[in-house]
Formats: sequence, structure tokens, C-alpha cells
Amino acid sequence: MLPALVLLALTLFTAALLASPHGGRAAVLHLVFALGAMPLIFGAMTHFIPVLTRSRGAPPRLAAIPLAALAAGTLVVGSLVDPRFAGARHAAAGLGLVATATLLAWSRGRRRAMLGQAHPGLAWYDAALVCLALALAAILAGAVWPQQWGALRRLHLHLNTLGFVGMTALGTLAVLLPTASGTPDPEAGPWLRADLPLALGGTLLTAVGAAWAAPIAWLGALLWGAVLLHVGRRWARRYRADIFSLHGAAPLLGAAWAGLTLSLSLGVIGAAPGFATFDAQPLFAFVAAFLLPLVSGAASQLLPVWLRPGPQGPWHATLRRRLGLYGGTRAALFLVGGIAAGTGLAWGLVLAAGLLILFLLQLALALAHGASIRKSKPS
Repeated sequence: MLPALVLLALTLFTAALLASPHGGRAAVLHLVFALGAMPLIFGAMTHFIPVLTRSRGAPPRLAAIPLAALAAGTLVVGSLVDPRFAGARHAAAGLGLVATATLLAWSRGRRRAMLGQAHPGLAWYDAALVCLALALAAILAGAVWPQQWGALRRLHLHLNTLGFVGMTALGTLAVLLPTASGTPDPEAGPWLRADLPLALGGTLLTAVGAAWAAPIAWLGALLWGAVLLHVGRRWARRYRADIFSLHGAAPLLGAAWAGLTLSLSLGVIGAAPGFATFDAQPLFAFVAAFLLPLVSGAASQLLPVWLRPGPQGPWHATLRRRLGLYGGTRAALFLVGGIAAGTGLAWGLVLAAGLLILFLLQLALALAHGASIRKSKPS
């Protein structure tokens, strides 16, 4: 299922970017986050949580969680495309909340059942799921508190972007970047533990401030900025050569850090009311400069494992190498696209969509090459 979720997410991201000049902003962004990112992140968590708790793989029944997220995403996008189904957003939020709570309960159960300490990245996943649950609860609260709908939407948006997506990303990158670089990071655990309160506090302050008191949002942004500065300095010291290489997944994963920093900075640089709404330009910078290199870089590293689980061999190494070709160039261009999109230039989103299309073609060619090698081997 995970390869299918990756392909679906990349396709939806591309469609959303190409449709952004013509479709409504809310529908386009929900196509990215609700229908593309949320099911993929849920699926990825079912892969990483057993790794972080050193336990057996997820049971087959847990595949229902990404599927429930897909259904919820479909409902909410449908409610935004066709006003006749506007009420479906509450059903979507309820379904998403059930899926989120189920995944969080499973994660907590794995933590309780394991021997020894879980990897600190698991706490980032749990915090991200709590943020998503609060974001979905905010949508449901809008049904009984309509006079606060605008504020609740802003709360929902920040809890989703900085909380759910951002915290999941950093918790994953702490494991994935050392793996992609082939250089373990023995200090990952301590910095994850130390920075989690700052990231979670920054997320909650930013979300509440964006909803009701803009100055509080600035404080939250400063806390997040401290986390990103600390992580960036550590990665620049340890992984600089890998991040600035021409090929591989590491440049894309490093670009994701830069893209998250960029989108946060664009929100802070704008006037306080603009920051409080987290308007379209920082959001599109968030998508183009952060989310897209993150997903394509993670896919370059993880798709070989997900396509053919088990012992790693030459097939996995070849596919990973082919998916990482010119990863450094793509990373730089994603950042260029994010900067352009974040400053109101529509061609930045077209550039990001073109890079995704090229990656999908690269993936298709790599898989075709792998299949041809397999068929040519003597039986």
C-alpha cells in the first residue's frame, strides 16, 4: 500500500500545483494536505512506529487508517468543490479524527508493550497526531461555534502545517537523513528530546495566536525558529557534504529543512495580520519548498524498501541510486520554486509541478529498468 500512497500523493501534488491558478485556494490546499499528505503520513507512520519501538510490523488491519484518511480527504475536497456538499466537511473531520485517535492509540500501545526506551522520534509522532486531532476538532467546533469560524480555520491550518506535517517531518528526518547519508547520528536522541517541547510549544502558541492574538503567534514562531536553527547547525556540521552533493536523497531532505525555515520566515516577515492568517504565499512556499522535497527525497530512500521488503540487495541499491539521480539539482530548484511562490510569482508552482513530473518519469524508468534486469536473469 505504501508505494501506492506515494504515487497517489505525488500525482495529487502535481495536479494541485497545476490547478492552483484556476481553482479555489481552499480546494487546492486540501487536495495537497487532506487527500495527498495525510494518508501518506499515516501510512509512513505505520512503517516507522514499529522501527522506533523495535517491534513487529503493523498488522494488516491497520491499512484501514490510511484508507479512512483517503475517504476523509475525498469528502472535504468534494465539500469545497461543490457547495451542495458543504456539510461533508464535518463528516470528513469526524472520520479523520477517528483515524487519528486509532493510530495514536496503537502507537501508545506499542510504546507500552516494548522493552526498554522507544526512540525519541516516537514522541514527535505522538505530538504530531495530537496536533492533528486538535486541528480536526477545531473544524467540528465550528459547527457549534460559527461566530468563531474564521479563527478556528486559522487554528486548524497552523496545527496541520507546523504541528502535524512539520513535527512528523522533523521526527522522521532525524532517522532518515543519517540513513540516506550512511552516517549515523548518535546525538539524534538527545536533540529530539530537548527540542520537542520547543516545537510543540511553538506550534500551539502559533496556532492560538494566529486564531485570536497575533503577538502570541510571533512568540511561537520564535520557538520554532530556535528549533530549526539548532537542527540546521547540527546537520550542516555533520552532513554538509551529503546535503550539497549532486545526487542522492540527502540534498532533498536537507532542502526540506530549508523550505520549512523559508515558509516560516515568509510568514514572520509579513505584517502581523498576514502572519496571523498564514496566507497563500507562505502556504505555497511551504508546499513547494518543504513538502515536495521532503516527500520526493523520502520516496527516493524508502520506495526500494517498500516495493521489495526483506534483505537489501543490488536491486534496492540500483533503484535507490536511480531515484536519487540529480537529487541536488532538484532540491535547489524546489527551493527556487518555493521562493518564487512565496513572493507571489505563479511560475514557482509550475516549476515545482514540473520537477514532480520529472521525478515520476524517473521513477517509471527506474522501475522499468529494474523489471528488465529481473526478467533477464536466468531462472
